Amino acid sequence: MTTISVIVGSTRQGRFSEKPAQWILQHLWKRDGVEVKLLDLRDFPMPFFDQPLTPAMPGRTPYENDVVKRWTAEIASADGFVFVTPEYNYGTSAVLKNAIDWVYPEWNRKAAAFVSYGSAMGARFSNSGKA
Repeated sequence: MTTISVIVGSTRQGRFSEKPAQWILQHLWKRDGVEVKLLDLRDFPMPFFDQPLTPAMPGRTPYENDVVKRWTAEIASADGFVFVTPEYNYGTSAVLKNAIDWVYPEWNRKAAAFVSYGSAMGARFSNSGKA
């Protein structure tokens, strides 16, 4: 069975991201052979990444923060991801960027899709900064 995690990339009060995330979940649940998880960053209140060694450093010891450990385990257990993120200033939210930065090998060789939204309909998030 393939596991797809839908990641809610905003923690703001009154956020919109829950709506498209739920819509995506409903469509994924209809697929045979797919297990679906919702990963809401509100459930993973990680500190901002400030470690002396990056997650990509070979042989580094695991990070000690319990929330980071839970987050890393969730990323490791999934086969692919759908990121639902607002567009802030031509990029993703800081909380999603931080969540991505805490993990490295667990993301490798896995499929990813991004659903973005914002005042410019999220169009600028995916065009590499080209205006």
